[in-house]
Amino acid sequence: MIKFKYYPRYMVVEVLRLYQKTFSFDYGIFKYLFPYGHCRFHPTCSQYAIQAITKYGIIKGGIKACWRVLRCNPFNKGGFDPLK
Repeated sequence: MIKFKYYPRYMVVEVLRLYQKTFSFDYGIFKYLFPYGHCRFHPTCSQYAIQAITKYGIIKGGIKACWRVLRCNPFNKGGFDPLK
């Protein structure tokens, strides 16, 4: 059972999982267009966001997830970038 104070965090994580199942190029219906994956980081940005929000909460985890998305650009080589 979910505790009441964690309900907003749970809802945000469920929205991210819904995104992964529908529109994500790595997990969703478009994964057949990119058989080797599309994200330059491992874990993917959406999976990183789920881990960050689960561990740190909506505000701090959301800031970490936004910073990760901002780093996803052609000038960054990507690679293995776990949540610290």
